[in-house]
Order: sequence, then structure tokens, then C-alpha cells
Amino acid sequence: MTFIRINLVILVALAALFHACFNQSSPKKLPILGERDVTASGDTIYPTIPDFQFIDQDSQIVNNATFAGKAYVVDFFFIHCPTICPKVKANGLRVYQKFKNDDRLLMLSHSIDIRNDTVGALHHHAQKLGIESSKWHLVTGDHDAIYAIADNYFSVATEDPSAPGGFDHSGRLILVDKNRHVRSFCDGTDAEDVDRFMKDIERLLAEDQVK
Repeated sequence: MTFIRINLVILVALAALFHACFNQSSPKKLPILGERDVTASGDTIYPTIPDFQFIDQDSQIVNNATFAGKAYVVDFFFIHCPTICPKVKANGLRVYQKFKNDDRLLMLSHSIDIRNDTVGALHHHAQKLGIESSKWHLVTGDHDAIYAIADNYFSVATEDPSAPGGFDHSGRLILVDKNRHVRSFCDGTDAEDVDRFMKDIERLLAEDQVK
């Protein structure tokens, strides 16, 4: 084997090693979830979260501008939920604590009990959780608007007199990127699934740094 051929083999091997290391440090991006449309010109249109406006635990307006340039985690709950909400909130607090000092991520919880979960009740609940309103917004608002937007997050939120507490809801934690696309979700009652979800959050936050 000539000197040139030996050098070529070494270069190819080094290139393969670099490629493997790069792939290991740069995992694939999270998919954009939901059905997408393709226009006549071939452009792909991804589903997005529509405009919204609610009121949080500090009587502040919370809308799309609140999350401009941010990723955020969403769920649907009610304070006096007798079943899944305490588990979801406990796991939500794990997410909150892990990313508390990362200003690229916020959290948004919609109350589905419009009658009882007033601004004052949400404020008291936020104090019990020990959360900062600038990081985690607990919101109430128009009944139909809250219930309708749950569909956009691929979540469930319905009034059901036969369900415990009178409401049916999924207990999902949902990850939305800064472009209003849903990128991941988990079972908020399952600690292991929430662990996986937090890794998805890290992957999403890393996307902008890889560009």
C-alpha cells in the first residue's frame, strides 16, 4: 500500500469517526406532531396553537405574546381534582424545578373548573405549590375558549358529571415550541414518562444551539 493510499485510509477513518461523534452529540430533532397540509406549491403547513387570551393567578393577561420566543409546557387541571391532578402537579413541579432558571421555557396550566377556580383560588394554589408566576401561569378565562383549545394541544378537557370531581381530563403534559408547534407529550402521572419528557425538553431547547 503506497504512502498516499495509507493517508487516504486514515483520512476516511477519521471522517467516519467525526461523523459518528457528531451524530451522537446531535440527536435528531423532535417531530412536529399533528396532521399537516401540503399546499399546491409543495409547502408543508404544520398545525399551530391558535391565538388565545386568559387570566393568570396574579390577574395578569396571558396570551401568545407571553410565550413569544419561548417553549412552554401545558396541562389542564382543576384544584379540587380527587384523582390524577395531584400526581400531575407533583411531576409538573419536577419539570419546574429542573428548568426553573432556564428562561427559554415557561409553563402554562389551564383550569377547567371555571366556576370554582377563580383568580384568588389560583393565586392561593400557586402559593401552596411554591411557584413563581413569571415562570408558571395558572390560568382561567372563558369556558368555551379553554375547552376548545385543549383539542389543539391533543389533550382532553370535558365536563362529565359521572367522572370523579365532575370533569374528564387526560393528565398529559404537552411541550410546545416557540413557533406554536406541539413537539412532545407525556403521561403526567407516570414519573418515568416524565423523565423521558424532560429529555425531550432538553432536545428541543438544544435545537436552536445546533443551527
